[in-house]
Amino acid sequence: MTTALLSLPVLLPALGAGLSLLGMRRTLTRALSTGVLAGVVACGAALLVLADRDGPQALHAGGWPAPLGITLVADRLSALLLTVSALVALAVLVFAIGQGTAEERHRSPAVFHPAYLVLVMGVGLAFLAGDLFNLFVAFEVMLAASYVLITLNADENRIRAGMTYTIVSLTSSLLFVSLIALVYAATGTVTLAQLGPRLAELPDGLRSAFALLLLAVIGIKAAIVPFHFWLPDSYPTAPAPITAVLAALLTKVGVYVLLRTQTLLFPRSGVWTLLACVAIITMIVGILGAIAQDDINRLLSFTLVSHIGFMLFGLALFDTAGLTGTILYVVHHIVVQAALFLVAGLVVGRTGTAALHRMAERPSPGPLVVVLFALPALSLSGIPPFSGFVAKLALLRAGAAEGSPAAWALAAAALLTSLLTLYAMTRVATSAFTGRQTDGPADRRADHRPGRRAGHEEAQEPSSAPPDTRHGRPRGSRSMLAAAAGMTATGVVIALCAGPLARVGERAAGDLLRPDAYRSAVLGKEDR
Repeated sequence: MTTALLSLPVLLPALGAGLSLLGMRRTLTRALSTGVLAGVVACGAALLVLADRDGPQALHAGGWPAPLGITLVADRLSALLLTVSALVALAVLVFAIGQGTAEERHRSPAVFHPAYLVLVMGVGLAFLAGDLFNLFVAFEVMLAASYVLITLNADENRIRAGMTYTIVSLTSSLLFVSLIALVYAATGTVTLAQLGPRLAELPDGLRSAFALLLLAVIGIKAAIVPFHFWLPDSYPTAPAPITAVLAALLTKVGVYVLLRTQTLLFPRSGVWTLLACVAIITMIVGILGAIAQDDINRLLSFTLVSHIGFMLFGLALFDTAGLTGTILYVVHHIVVQAALFLVAGLVVGRTGTAALHRMAERPSPGPLVVVLFALPALSLSGIPPFSGFVAKLALLRAGAAEGSPAAWALAAAALLTSLLTLYAMTRVATSAFTGRQTDGPADRRADHRPGRRAGHEEAQEPSSAPPDTRHGRPRGSRSMLAAAAGMTATGVVIALCAGPLARVGERAAGDLLRPDAYRSAVLGKEDR
């Protein structure tokens, strides 16, 4: 039973992607993709229950034990993030189906659905991989799929952004595979469960160099400042649901890899000052970049960069309380960031522009969209009693308990970033939701002028602008609203379940700092 559960998050999307290439009817393809993602959510939830009850679960593919074969491992952290990520991917798929983003513009559902399922497969493999090489493979799978998705309905700007994304990702991948080769040459293994003790036997300088190289390589994929420049230029050009899923998941996979590798391979005692400085710079630079934006999608993209710093906050503290806060923040941010980008897609589709200064001149998107934006925006800003407040409070308490100058500096930067985030979200709200109250399709189309380039006077996202309407509403608006509402409601549920989730997060943080159970599950007690 456990073997099947560990393999299905990777196998189900792979099989679904293959079947969706067979030229089935659009309805069957949509049902297949939805069913596959629902199955991945169920598998992730079951793995979370098993890992929380019985400890880490391991699968040795083909019966080959580690380090000879491929090992998939699920502990509390990986199972929790797998479940939340699959749930977000399912909601975004529902939004994309309602919007008809790729299917009708390409007239080929075989383009969108296989690529989307392959992306989910890569995310699942990254969370479950038990060695560095399969982590590399997972990143490459995600890269291939995300490049296809970013360039759907491609125009000049989207292809340019896709090339920037691909070149940066390939550069990071080249550095990653080079690092893996160096680590293997120095230790004779790439299995995560074996690497910790073997790296500890290396000279301190070489071990520190490996830790810094890994931080830089994964920092590119996680969009940590100063390696963040590619993200605001790449994500906003994609269709709204693609932007949502990439923003919600891909950078969090990078954060997960940092959590896993830095705690398992390079354990520390006390605050990691270098990472604390990186976290502070990421928070401040990211949110200042967001405030300077007039395009709603670029603003949210810079906000995404900024809030990666909160996740580094807890890792920099390197204790149970800090890691618990980071885990809570990752879970919160996956859901909230997806919700914000989905609502941004609704706003752009209903106003016909992504430029904040023009939104006030357009018809208001409606009171429901206002609520769907306000709840995740308040959560992201850390306003109580939302999930963002719970996660930030956990980080601030951890920083205060640690008490070092670096910890207090992290706390101060977090508070400042939260206030600036609230200001940025207020700018969006006052621009997007204070427009004229006319809601007719003629008003929406009156000032819609295609052909403008992103970032110029009329910022535009072609995928989100409504190609046609029915009865004054964008086509597919009900399922799009349902998907956005589902993500917003999930964020509220996270806040309501803060107590149980915090306890699971605390146990997951303990697993990271005390990895004996992880190593035993992978290697067996006699081989540790």
